[in-house]
Amino acid sequence: MRLSLLVDLQRCIGCDTCTMACKQENGTPKDFFFARVLNMETGEFPQVKRSYLPVLCNHCADAPCVRACPNKSIFKRPDGIVLIDQERCNGTGACVSACPYGNIYLQAEERWYFPDDSPYENFAKSRLENGKAKKCTYCAHRLDQGLEPACVVSCPANARIFGDLDDPSSKVSQHLLRQKKQTQREVFRLLEDLGTDPSTRYLKPLSQMCSGGRGKEK
Repeated sequence: MRLSLLVDLQRCIGCDTCTMACKQENGTPKDFFFARVLNMETGEFPQVKRSYLPVLCNHCADAPCVRACPNKSIFKRPDGIVLIDQERCNGTGACVSACPYGNIYLQAEERWYFPDDSPYENFAKSRLENGKAKKCTYCAHRLDQGLEPACVVSCPANARIFGDLDDPSSKVSQHLLRQKKQTQREVFRLLEDLGTDPSTRYLKPLSQMCSGGRGKEK
């Protein structure tokens, strides 16, 4: 089994619902974003278009953060999800520096998205401890209950598809197969040349397939 989150960029409308759903699920501080959405410009003047690139932990098969952690608090589950053991993490920040995608955060102070009297406070704090490294977990706590990640179920455009890449009948495998037949779109991964083999994958929007345009981060 290799669990993967596929982002279909043809469907993404840049609404940031995934970002807010992630915050509600994890209670992260206001400047911590496990599910960021980058605004992109594609094409050349006057044919310029706005597009969006959601980014999150890539749950790499060869994860640099796992190798960098000095006390082995970062590990990979049999289903491919990379997690940080909050009890073993001593907050050195080595994993933050090692992640080439900038998707690991280290919280020095106790600052939470929810107010102190929120009923969600203990729900989030039990999984994300103060002074420890944190990142997207593909909502492993939800998966273990038979639920999909919060960002997936909240996406109004169904741009996020989650499933087992090794299972031909899974949602993600079936979507990739249909798109290859119907639109000839192939999956791509971020910074593939680094050899990290990310589990988070993408399908280009059809406009980029036709023009070959590349985006510039703003």
